Amino acid sequence: MRVVLQRVARASVKVEGRVTGAIGPGFLALVGLTHTDGEAQIQWMAKKIVSLRLFRDEDGRMNRSLEDVGGRILAVSQFTLYGDAVKGRRPSFVSAAPPEKAAPLFDLFVEALRREGVAVATGVFGATMDVELVNDGPVTLILER
Repeated sequence: MRVVLQRVARASVKVEGRVTGAIGPGFLALVGLTHTDGEAQIQWMAKKIVSLRLFRDEDGRMNRSLEDVGGRILAVSQFTLYGDAVKGRRPSFVSAAPPEKAAPLFDLFVEALRREGVAVATGVFGATMDVELVNDGPVTLILER
């Protein structure tokens, strides 16, 4: 499982011109899933994201978590995080989980985040999505489990 996590002031996702998810301060999580992912990776990643101290405290230091600031998450599925462009000019996506495996895992991830007490908005799995964001920082991490 790979997640590109961006601290945002706000973010939204549209499908066919309709907003399917929008958040104020929090994280935009671009989520890639691979063949070997399962519940253990999902649970670990949800706990990690919610507890990461990436928000500023009163001294301007990254010392507060999503929980501490009451932030939200916009989760967007992104199979291209498993693109391999080492050979040739067209990336291979064979490491990405096929949709029939990835879709239920993505749903499980969203539910795991919600069980951690976080409000979560999403895009639409498998759809062409327009994602807009205003970075806060910018602060971006790549997490893998």
